[in-house]
Amino acid sequence: MVRQGLNNFRHDDIFIGNTPSNMIIRSEKNWLKLLFVWNGSVLRLIVPQLIFMFAVGIVALMTDGRIFGEKVPLNTIPFTLAGVALAIFLAFRNNASYDRYWEGRKLWGHILVSTRNLASLRLSCSDVGEDEKDLFLNRIIAFPYALKHMLRNTDASNDLVMLLGEEEEKGLRAINNKPMAILDRLRKSLFSLHNQGGASDTQVWLIDNQLSQLSEMSGGCERIFSTPIPFAYSVLLHRTVYGYCLLLPFGLVDSIGAATPIISVFISYTLLALEAIASDIADPFSRNQNGLPLSSISRTIERNVRELNGQAIPDPIRPNKKFELV
Repeated sequence: MVRQGLNNFRHDDIFIGNTPSNMIIRSEKNWLKLLFVWNGSVLRLIVPQLIFMFAVGIVALMTDGRIFGEKVPLNTIPFTLAGVALAIFLAFRNNASYDRYWEGRKLWGHILVSTRNLASLRLSCSDVGEDEKDLFLNRIIAFPYALKHMLRNTDASNDLVMLLGEEEEKGLRAINNKPMAILDRLRKSLFSLHNQGGASDTQVWLIDNQLSQLSEMSGGCERIFSTPIPFAYSVLLHRTVYGYCLLLPFGLVDSIGAATPIISVFISYTLLALEAIASDIADPFSRNQNGLPLSSISRTIERNVRELNGQAIPDPIRPNKKFELV
């Protein structure tokens, strides 16, 4: 039962229509192509804002920097000073967001290593039954899939049924933290194996240590998922960026004249894009184009464990034609 889904098609591996994609993987490094990249860039998210900023620039140019007939007394000096302060604040916000992304990446890297070690250690134990061994290894594979679905608020039923069977999946259905429930069952299976003489005290200690590490990695992912960057930072940055961009054309119109709308849009693109990137990577587990490819990592873990067990290996998840890796 637990091995029946090995070669089955996983419906969550391919996204159809407007379903969100995930990490962009590009091999091209050509400088000219990068200038016109659309898919994977945040430009698609801020086009409406840039159009609005261009319209504001046109208004500033047509009115010679006046609002309701009154000249707006702005020049480039205060914008230079404000721009420096805004750049520092944007850098702080992006660093905070990237720290979360980097930590999520390291946590899933540790999960990859720990699951391999756990499978290898279990295979070094004496067999007390082929079904028991396969179930233990399938639970190892099920752990990253369950964690992925929990972090993305998606349904884990299909993956768990294929890996663990319908009966065990039903037992997990009502549990909120399915990854920890799977680790708990792995630990109980380990102690049962030890009681039957299939694992020595040293092997039990080593395997239990890997289970504890997986529990720590899961807790780290939950911490990132459940504690977003304080909302006040996002609001302050959002208001400051938009206020700066809206006033910018009125400060430039006397200096650069007809080029005001174009230069305003260019500067606005930089600031708005940085804000959009910071928001995008603040949740590294989301299914956007800059999120971590959790499905691909989970499939890699499955391939590694099944290869160690001498089973058929499912195909890896590769980037699609749009360079999207889920």
